[in-house]
This record gives sequence, C-alpha cells and structure tokens, in this order.
Amino acid sequence: MKNKKIKNTEWSVLVVSLFLFIIGLVALFSATQSTEYEEFKKQIQWFLLSIPFLILVSLVDYNIIIKFSPLFFIVLISALVGVLFTKPINGATSWFKIGDFLAIQPSELGKIVAILFWAMILNKLQLKGKGEINKIWKLCIFLISFSIPTFLIIKQPDYGTAIAYTLAFLFMLFVSGLDKKYIIVALILVVILVPIAYIYVLPEHAKSRIDIFMHPEKDPRGAGYNLMQSKLAIGSGQLLGMGLLKGNQTQLGFLSPKTTDFIFSVIGEEMGFIATVAIVILYITLITKTIYIAKTAKDNIGSYIAIGIAGVFFFHMAENIGMTIGLVPITGVPLPFVSYGGSSLITNFICIGLLLNISSRRQRSIFVDGMM
Repeated sequence: MKNKKIKNTEWSVLVVSLFLFIIGLVALFSATQSTEYEEFKKQIQWFLLSIPFLILVSLVDYNIIIKFSPLFFIVLISALVGVLFTKPINGATSWFKIGDFLAIQPSELGKIVAILFWAMILNKLQLKGKGEINKIWKLCIFLISFSIPTFLIIKQPDYGTAIAYTLAFLFMLFVSGLDKKYIIVALILVVILVPIAYIYVLPEHAKSRIDIFMHPEKDPRGAGYNLMQSKLAIGSGQLLGMGLLKGNQTQLGFLSPKTTDFIFSVIGEEMGFIATVAIVILYITLITKTIYIAKTAKDNIGSYIAIGIAGVFFFHMAENIGMTIGLVPITGVPLPFVSYGGSSLITNFICIGLLLNISSRRQRSIFVDGMM
C-alpha cells in the first residue's frame, strides 16, 4: 500500500516548485547585495520553516484535514477582522507585525483555509445529489462563504489577493456541475457591473493604477515609474541577460520593490529572455499537473482542493508576470515560490503538500459530467 502511494504521487509538482524556488533564491541573492543579503537569508529561513508544513500536510489524509476546515475558517474570518485594526504597512492593513522583523499576512494562509472550506461545502452538496449546487438558496450560501473573506480582504485593501480568492472560487464552482445558465447570467452581470464599480466603487488610488497601466508615460516619475522601469529592465536583459549582480535597474535601485512584486523583472534583466521563458514553462507545467491531479483524484474533495489550488497558481503567475510587462495593472501580487515573503512561501508549499497528498491516494477521474 505504501509503495502504491509513493508510485501514485505526482512528484513533478514538488520538483517544479523547487526549481522555481531556486531561481527565485538566485534572483534574491543578486537583488539584496545592497542590504547584505538580508531578505535572501530570511527566505532560506522561511523555506526551512516550510518543510515541516509540507511534510505534515502531504502525509495526513486530506479527508481528515478538511474536517477541521470550519474551525480554520472561523479563525480566518477572525484574523481578517482583527488585521483591519493594525497599523497600515505600505497603505494596507494586511499584516500582523510580530516584533521588528516578522510580519504574518493572514489572507495568504487563508487561501488554503478557504479552499478547504469550499471543498467541504461542495462535497456535501454533491453527496445530496448531482444538481444540489444549482438550487438557488444553496448556491447563495456558497456565495456567502466566498463573499465574507473576500470583502474583508478588499477592506484592507488588497485587491490582488481578493482576486486570487475569486479565481480559486470560480475554478471550483466551474467544476462543480453548475448549470450553464448561471455562468451566462454571471458573465452578463460582470459586463454590467465592472464599469459601474470602476466609476462609483473603486477608490481613486485603484483608478490611478488602471489609468497608469493604460498610459504609464503620463506620470513617468510618479505612478508610472515602476512599470516603466520594469519594462526597461526586462528589455535590457535581451536573450541571456546582463549577468548576476550586473543589472542596471536592479543594482542601482530603480526597481522597487525588486524582491517581491518585481522579482520577475530582476530575472529578466540579469538572466535574460531564456530564463523568463523557462519560468513560464515551469508554471504552465505546475498548473497543468495540478489540473491533472484534480481530474484523477479519488473523490470530489480531492478534486475541488486541487482545482482551487490551480486557480490560485494561475492567477498569481498571470498577474505578476503580466503586470511587470505591462499587460495588466499593478496589484502587488507575489510570484509563487520566486518572490520574497514568508507567508506566501509557506502557503505555496502547503499547497504542494496537499497536491502530493491528493495524488498519492488517487484512483480514477471522478469529475461529474460537464465539469471539465
């Protein structure tokens, strides 16, 4: 039985995540030489702290873990409320600061909690009948479980993380057997509500980010500065890069924050086009394998968890890389396994642990008709 689990385990997701982490570590080494490699050293410490979480989550049956998801969800909501009363960091109340050097972001770790809780709800609905999710009042309950944490994250404000929750939720909802009429109605509502939200709901700083995304040259020394420097850094790297510790934008401090939001720009400048393409291929491989794990899980819960994780990975990859090259507005979303950040790194490796856990117990595809 043990040998079968080892054989079934999709080890490729772990290998890919480690490759991404190593690339990020090399970039951090170069980007932090002016600060005596402070964040580089911390990232190694966060990685070492992530290992026991990864091992624990990969070994304990996910069906046992998910039984505690309601309790975890209550803790998450409490943390998201509590963090609103903390002192803002970079304009957002997203972190609990412990001491002078440690900050924990509950919304990051909360992604896993939310996915587990939503998977539990969808599974219970599935057990009661194939079309249970299409009953209006049950769909509304599921939507409320999404709306509460997402609203609290928007209040911080942290729109990037809120969108990550949204993508995970939509990925899970899409494979749940939701009636196509709801999808069509939702798309119509999006088309109607997005312009209204832009005009009447979005705060001025968020509108400014979108406007600068469209026309960064309007404010090259202000709001458009980071985007222009990022594009300049990636472009100057050309095919093979300028070399580690030799990037002009990176080493002269024009990129900011170069260890988190714009780490992809550092890689593009110093390692070149080939390295950036390799990163994209690694992410595509990771997301593809995650979807495959979802399709071959032994039960609905495993499928829902895996597809939710795929949604998170997809959004973070697309948003971070997209914003550094000017394809989407800048939202401050980290690049999984590559960007500096303890909460993010632990969260991502817990996700990998869950994927190893689900794949080790897989037997056959259980997606309901029309899910994929």
